Amino acid sequence: MQVHVVIVDDEKDLREGVAEYLSGMGLRCTAAADGAELKALAESEPIDVAVLDITMPGEDGLTLARWLRARGPRPGIILATAAGTSTDRIVGLNLGADDYLVKPYHLRELLARIRTLLRRLPIADAATPPMAPAPAPSAPSRKIRIGNHIFDLDMRMLSDQQGRPVELTMMEGDLLAALATRPGRVLSRAQLLDLAHGQSGENERSIDIRVTRLRKKIEPDPDKPTLIRTVRGEGYTFAPDGG
Repeated sequence: MQVHVVIVDDEKDLREGVAEYLSGMGLRCTAAADGAELKALAESEPIDVAVLDITMPGEDGLTLARWLRARGPRPGIILATAAGTSTDRIVGLNLGADDYLVKPYHLRELLARIRTLLRRLPIADAATPPMAPAPAPSAPSRKIRIGNHIFDLDMRMLSDQQGRPVELTMMEGDLLAALATRPGRVLSRAQLLDLAHGQSGENERSIDIRVTRLRKKIEPDPDKPTLIRTVRGEGYTFAPDGG
């Protein structure tokens, strides 16, 4: 079945234009004018990705992101934010959003973000990412041990000692990969923003938020981190064995 993407925006022309474009690119795309329409859809059928406008009357995108994430790791959530609203983006990351775009955004960039996000979401029975290349059987994935966890660098998937998956958002997976491939190096917040998400101009506090969330998932004691360490006044450094 086709991947199902829902665009939630109170601007009719925008949401219908985005839906038309994504539909033409092979996705099944539904336009919703508000939170009530989104919730009705979510209760009646699976949604793979929800693109939420933060600024809407009534239930805004942040409220809807909280509601969706409380239901589980799927759908993936992309927030559409106005330029200069870095606080909203930070709040959105805290609520479990996977990605964000600054409005007005290019439709091709939105499509690229959706495809990337789909590859990193927990597998759904009914949906498969469109046009995602199959991994070559001769190329084994790169896996590294991080404390008591195993991290697949290529799939951005984390599992515990028993092989059980540990949920990571797309941004958390990118940040962990950036750190894990540069052990022992001190990386500034600006460097990590660029390496992990290509957003060198974004508020650097978003890195602190993602580090805090990662520590809760990989550190034996998140209050006394040994894997992702803070280097005061400089940034963070990574020690995969906690030594």
